[in-house]
Amino acid sequence: MSQHDKQSLQVGLIGLGAMGMGTATALLKQGFNVTGCDISVGARDAFVAAGGQSVATPAELAHCHIVLVVVVNGVQVEQVLFGEQGVVSHLAPGSLIIQCATVAPSQAKQLGERVVAQGLMLLDAPISGGAAKAKSGELSVMASGATEAFIYAEAVLNAMAAKVYRLGDAPGVGSSMKLVNQLLAGVHIATAAEAMALGIRMGLDPEVIYDVITHSAGNSWMFENRVPHILSGDYTPLSAVDIFVKDLNIVHQTGRELALATPVASSALQQFTAASGAGFGREDDSAVIKVYQRLSGIALPEAANDAQGAE
Repeated sequence: MSQHDKQSLQVGLIGLGAMGMGTATALLKQGFNVTGCDISVGARDAFVAAGGQSVATPAELAHCHIVLVVVVNGVQVEQVLFGEQGVVSHLAPGSLIIQCATVAPSQAKQLGERVVAQGLMLLDAPISGGAAKAKSGELSVMASGATEAFIYAEAVLNAMAAKVYRLGDAPGVGSSMKLVNQLLAGVHIATAAEAMALGIRMGLDPEVIYDVITHSAGNSWMFENRVPHILSGDYTPLSAVDIFVKDLNIVHQTGRELALATPVASSALQQFTAASGAGFGREDDSAVIKVYQRLSGIALPEAANDAQGAE
């Protein structure tokens, strides 16, 4: 696709949070004409400042050929697609929706059927990689849908992702794969927090724990990525505790549908639920360690400004 073709293709993106904003700006950098949509005026203004266009409601994306949905949960997906100001009823026939939020596979299948019934295409395309990789256009996309939808989406997918997995010819498969990823991600974060809590309780230096484990067999991507948030005492949400309350609940519910027990994921879900109940739901997901602080009184590292304020 030439630069001219990119500019003639109208791309909309609903949800200018950390992942959505990163993806939208990555597409801008690749020469696409992108209109962002978010209920937050601040998010819309930030995207305009980055060189994009913005609208306040999904219905205002009627001019777009491709619309990406990067919202938080299935309820929001339903609202932005089919609600009073939803985009589906306003798009021209043959337009494409790329649904990137983590939802239950059963919901993804239903969305595909409803969107196709409206004369549109849908890719079930959950994303992974975090805000930094979204901004650099290096996400992993776990996608399923019709061949013609993949062909239509190819340039956009290549601009936002380092790896695009074509997992099936109908919606639902992509969301199934994302659920496997979220089970592992949630368990790994909860386990990293528990391991750090144990080490701190035994009197080990948290910085030394991190150094040793990241050079040992017990390391994981999540341990290496999230423990620095704990070490710096900075729980600014890049991915919030409540995200894993939601996603691990979907794992649990899907397991029940399939009569498949998920005891390890269920244990992690309880820890995230406890963290949310304690008031940490909107903090970074690494704040799940604060459950152990509440229960056993371990001393967690403080943010630099907090430490200075205590002097």
